[in-house]
Amino acid sequence: MEFRLDRTVFGQHFQNPILLAAGTAGFGRELDGIVSLDRLGGIVTKAVSLLPRAGNPAPRVAEFPGGMLNSVGLANPGLKRVREEHLPWLAQRLSRARILVNVVGFAEDEYAQVVAGLDGCPGITAYELNLSCPNTSAGGVEFGTTPAVTHRVVASCRRVTERPLVAKLSPPPALSWPDLERVAEAAVEGGANGITVVNTLPGPPPGLDGPRLGQGNGGVSGPSLLPIGLQAVRAIRDRLPACVVIGVGGIGSTDDVLQYLEAGASLVAIGTAQLADPRLPERIVGELERRG
Repeated sequence: MEFRLDRTVFGQHFQNPILLAAGTAGFGRELDGIVSLDRLGGIVTKAVSLLPRAGNPAPRVAEFPGGMLNSVGLANPGLKRVREEHLPWLAQRLSRARILVNVVGFAEDEYAQVVAGLDGCPGITAYELNLSCPNTSAGGVEFGTTPAVTHRVVASCRRVTERPLVAKLSPPPALSWPDLERVAEAAVEGGANGITVVNTLPGPPPGLDGPRLGQGNGGVSGPSLLPIGLQAVRAIRDRLPACVVIGVGGIGSTDDVLQYLEAGASLVAIGTAQLADPRLPERIVGELERRG
């Protein structure tokens, strides 16, 4: 496989394809002094919602042999504090790595409100819209489960920003493969410049005597998601060949990264593996540099 380390994505230069996935690196402060964030391609921030969220009751994380379940509940300090404290700090710290901001909403109009509230912040390369959030006004159904709702949410964000938009979608079996492709197509028609696949897969902790979560169920991440994520990238690339695809799910090695790139991803995001080993993404960058 021919490999090029740096790349142009969303019309901007990325020094390498390695991102830190949303929700696993906070807003960068948590890794300051542990990882050289500026060696990476970029960081996808923790989710930002209109108002602060305390998140779900503890315990929030449970490991199992195939990975991890998390039930953090999108805890975050809210738009105002992120805009005034966290993003200015991150923009000041990074000179080469790119910043993608993960955005969440719990009613359709909240996504656009968050994007509009952040749009004056310097240093943001793109917004990643987490469409796996529950729509509280529609009984908790995820925004990204139907093409029509996905299109409306993305289009509302497109009206308030000229920055790139990336729709982050759930994996099958949360959606069927045909549904995933149709939802991705609707996102692009609504104004998305890219698609992130996959988000976590909902499920309960396995085993009668296994670990428990305060909320009951959680989102599955880790090695178990690797084949699902790879297939999702291929499916989106085949359906939307001109669309930027960010691959995420189960990445724990340089070979995993190369598989995603070969499948058609422009960028890859490392999540669960860097929670266990925060220096892993930086080591992968070094290995890619030696191969390149």
